[in-house]
Amino acid sequence: MSSKTEHTAFEKQALDFHKLGRPGKIEVVSTKPCNTEKALALAYSPGVAVPCLEIAKNPDSVYDYTSKGNLVAVISDGSAVLGLGNIGPLAPKPVMEGKGILFKNFAGIDVFDIEVKSTSAAEFIAAVRTLEPTFGGINLEDIKAPECFEIEETLKREMNIPVFHDDQHGTAIVCGAALLNACGIVGKKLNEIKLVVNGAGASASACTKIFISLGVKKENVIMCDSNGVIFKGRTKGMNKYKEEFAAETQKRSLTEALDGADVFVGLSVAGAVTGEMLKLMKKDPIIFAMANPDPEITPSLAKAARPDAIVATGRSDYPNQVNNVLGFPSIFRGALDTRSTQINEEMKLAACHALATLAQEEVPDTVSASYGGQKFQFGREYLIPKPFDTRVLLWVAPAVAKAAMDSGVAQKPITDWQAYHDRLEAIQGPKKVFIRSAIHQVHEIAKRQGRLPKIVFPEGTSPKILKSIRALIDENICQPIVLGNQQEILAVAKMNSIDMQGIEIQQFESHPLFEKYTQELYKRRGKKGVDLKKARELMLNPNYFAAMMIDQGEADGMVNGATTNYAEAVRPILHTIGVAKNFVPAGLNILISDDKLLFLTDTTVNKNPSAVELAQIAIQTAFVAEKFQQKPRIAMLSYSNFSGADGTPSKMKQAAELVRTLRPDLIVEGDMQADTAVNSDIQDSIFPFSTLKGEANILVFPNLESSNISYKLLQQLGKVEVVGPFLLGVRRAANVLQRTTTEETIFNTVVLTALEAQIINDKRAEAEKRNSTL
Repeated sequence: MSSKTEHTAFEKQALDFHKLGRPGKIEVVSTKPCNTEKALALAYSPGVAVPCLEIAKNPDSVYDYTSKGNLVAVISDGSAVLGLGNIGPLAPKPVMEGKGILFKNFAGIDVFDIEVKSTSAAEFIAAVRTLEPTFGGINLEDIKAPECFEIEETLKREMNIPVFHDDQHGTAIVCGAALLNACGIVGKKLNEIKLVVNGAGASASACTKIFISLGVKKENVIMCDSNGVIFKGRTKGMNKYKEEFAAETQKRSLTEALDGADVFVGLSVAGAVTGEMLKLMKKDPIIFAMANPDPEITPSLAKAARPDAIVATGRSDYPNQVNNVLGFPSIFRGALDTRSTQINEEMKLAACHALATLAQEEVPDTVSASYGGQKFQFGREYLIPKPFDTRVLLWVAPAVAKAAMDSGVAQKPITDWQAYHDRLEAIQGPKKVFIRSAIHQVHEIAKRQGRLPKIVFPEGTSPKILKSIRALIDENICQPIVLGNQQEILAVAKMNSIDMQGIEIQQFESHPLFEKYTQELYKRRGKKGVDLKKARELMLNPNYFAAMMIDQGEADGMVNGATTNYAEAVRPILHTIGVAKNFVPAGLNILISDDKLLFLTDTTVNKNPSAVELAQIAIQTAFVAEKFQQKPRIAMLSYSNFSGADGTPSKMKQAAELVRTLRPDLIVEGDMQADTAVNSDIQDSIFPFSTLKGEANILVFPNLESSNISYKLLQQLGKVEVVGPFLLGVRRAANVLQRTTTEETIFNTVVLTALEAQIINDKRAEAEKRNSTL
């Protein structure tokens, strides 16, 4: 394109995206600190010589001392780039950089993109072959057929690391998963369907091979190219790769091939198929029109001609997008983690089946949120998972790893699959690690206590709550109790395809303990203006009823707030369960970055707490930190450092002194500014007398305004994930959600509520044991 070319608005956006700021899309980031002379000596000469010598003695130790085991080369000669054709080795560099981003974002794999200037397959092979010491795997990209076949076959044979041509196999794996599910939906058997493939390039060849591996009979496949049907005896435009799929048939055109076919798979050009041609196909035809950027026939035209059709394309603006990103990141993840010597057919088929099975699972609302709130449910317009479904990595990588081990190509077998699952979750962010740690604690305590905690959900007609409960049951987190009208709850569940097995529903209005709870509430609130009639009215509020269940020991914890504002949700908890003796109700948010946890309080309850209240809030938060194996370092925040001036500084200084008196074992400092609290260099250089001697992990704010603004701002602007808010100080485990909550947030909140309930139950049991011995 010349500089004088007029660009569309979208084209200009694409150019600006790549050009503005730092050109390109990728960078190399150090995984080790290199900001001191000592660190530099270790990172490079002379320290770097030590691992070099170790690798020379033991070549396998390269995986211990370098990034090889997590490094993939994305390599292209630019001979078949997207729909652009042969644009040379330089022009496709943005594509290869983009591929690297997908590897990193979807599977945590590092990538170097390599564009090779070669004039033949042999020259390309020679260049790539020499790279084996550097990389853990090779992803071949945008290489034209038939050279791509020879290149991949030769490199797989001659290299001892995985070599994978994604244009062939990535498309094939995802397309195979879609075919499995499409046939299942319309009741067609793979070994009986008649299938037509239009296109004879790399992806068409690989798709056909995987279809046959999945059970399609080779004699039921007809492949077409620009010269028509590829049949036995044809000479025009043939090569050995097309010859493999030459059919014994009298049919000579694509139209004739489609007559009586069950499946059409297009990997060719836009407009190759018309509605009239589709009318020749059998009942419930399966149409995969995957030409890019425009399909062989649009879904609207296909459905107009055949309303009974299932249609998939390669585009994101239509349902059933066959997107390679569902395959290659997770496939390489499984191959690298087992240090496999290749990605074989067994591994590809394992990925295919994993994707097909995952698509049949209920889709969490975090996926819907990534697509503008669009809801997805397994069926004709949802055959395969969406690219932003984070479960893909957790399903596909283990399936590939197991297949690698079973087929004998894995050099480093995985023995602890739960630990491997946790490692995969860690790739998706530190919040996953934190929650997984809490889940393990819940399971361990449940074994000791002999049961899972009972958690009550007052908002029984909330689809988000019911979907989250299903996930909680699947993860064995709690015994859920849902309050509400059974018919209404079941109707909501049916409407949202939620499996209610294992979910206990209690109709609180007719509950046998309703009158007892009413009397108990009247007894407690009678002197605060609540007469018996009012107590009965309040008990008809499921939030009050749930709170009374917790208070009376009928359940261990509760979670509410998904459909109610915070104040209305927290009030029944405080009025019924109440605050523990000498405790202060407060809100806690946990901020999680790649390398630290920060506990922020009070973020939701007290508008302007006193020094005494702040001290107690800090101590309560320290207890939570300790439960997550964090040594508490408390900073009482202010606008000044150690001034003790009137107002906020004085209050925070006094709060710090009270903490030292009440809990002399805790490290606490204040008043101090936020940057001083979290930066040990500032402390050491300017305030060497500070007792923190390190970064604070508990930040106590002087008032609700500062804390709430801070955590919400950090959530939006900082590279952190936020869990919470959680309710501190109440007698039993009860937490309040925000109305903007997601299923993931509900799940995380319940996990921590369950853990809190177990800890409280332990403390109650210990107290009862002590009392029994007196």
